[in-house]
Amino acid sequence: MKNFTILSLSLLFCLPAAGERRFTPIFPDDEPEAMPAAAEFAEWVQSPELLDSLLVQAHGDGSVAAFERFFDEIIRLDTTLVLTSDTPDSVYQRRLRSILSPIGLPWNDIVKQYIVMYTTARRTTISNVLSRSQYYFPLIEAELAAAGLPLELRMLPVIESALVPSARSRAGAMGLWQFMYATGKQYGLEITTFLDERRDPVASTRAACRYLAFLYRMYGDWQLVLAAYNCGPGNVNRALKRAGADAKTYWDIYRFLPAETRGYVPSFIAVTYAYTYHKQHGIEIGERTLPLVVDTVAVNRLVHFEQVATTLDIPVETIRALNPQYIKDIVPALDKTYSIVLPQGHTTGFVGRAEEIHGKDSLYLAEYINPANIDKTRALLTATATTHRVAKGETLGHIAIKYGVRVSDIMRWNNLKNSNRLSIGQRLEIQK
Repeated sequence: MKNFTILSLSLLFCLPAAGERRFTPIFPDDEPEAMPAAAEFAEWVQSPELLDSLLVQAHGDGSVAAFERFFDEIIRLDTTLVLTSDTPDSVYQRRLRSILSPIGLPWNDIVKQYIVMYTTARRTTISNVLSRSQYYFPLIEAELAAAGLPLELRMLPVIESALVPSARSRAGAMGLWQFMYATGKQYGLEITTFLDERRDPVASTRAACRYLAFLYRMYGDWQLVLAAYNCGPGNVNRALKRAGADAKTYWDIYRFLPAETRGYVPSFIAVTYAYTYHKQHGIEIGERTLPLVVDTVAVNRLVHFEQVATTLDIPVETIRALNPQYIKDIVPALDKTYSIVLPQGHTTGFVGRAEEIHGKDSLYLAEYINPANIDKTRALLTATATTHRVAKGETLGHIAIKYGVRVSDIMRWNNLKNSNRLSIGQRLEIQK
């Protein structure tokens, strides 16, 4: 029992009120991966470490595919669709004016297209967002309030990730707020082989608050902040310069911004409208998949999700969904204390049955707790990543030799499907 401490963080959630990168929309047709050879498969079966890696790869592939679908649904407006609405423009305008926000929610024909899209063709997407918001918005709002930022910025991770903390873009941006590796590290997020705090809803929100505050000090205009969050301050500054000395607002520089950023602020405004007025458009809240009351338990010893799930009779999918930062289903608490989030009714059991949970170490953590492997385990748990920029003539084989890793590892870390498809200047994450 001495290894655990309840932090007594009960989160009581309510329904939503009625009332760089980073996106790189270039999705080549991927070739299917070959099935593993018999010898490779045997190696996987014999190595829990590699089985964990397989699990991570499967989850990562799904996250990238889901992100691509989300990008098409939220940001990229299909201009071939003729979207109509029975709601008069005057009603849309009045409702937007009723949403008091320092960010500013103007009405124009571009915003109208996105509002109509979200309240008609993309109703299911908004329904799913409403469901996830019951869990994530209280967490996000608490951090925004603590940082003194507008609470309406809670909609930003909706257009970044559809409130899916495991979302990963082709460019490698990750989490609710879609941090790239370098930016995440810059803002204090821990990223190792076993832990990625870009996927931690609370830690990533705190980092996003610091970044948004920095951008606001730079521009003093929240719509320009949103644009810079999407395409980077450099692109916004260039757009301001190209637009001329009189340009002060997002709409002044609209036509000089990258294509995806031209859809970004209208998306933010429209999704804010759809969230606030979903009932008026007959959009129902989707089925809830996360518990709304949870507690956090401090852990200072290695533990696998399956140890907790099988002991406390919690679906491992629930533990995984509440703790998306642990990318191999292992809390890497070897030399450092971490935390795990559980449905509130199970935290006392977690502490009281600690001995039973750790009695399963040899079943789920044999590869990591073997005394002969302890130095290797410590290195694995603290391994960080570096970024390699592909040079002319380089292949994955050359890069793998340079860093002392396997080609298959580089492909898994970067969600690559084809080892021969590299471009000069492409950034690759190398975990060491």
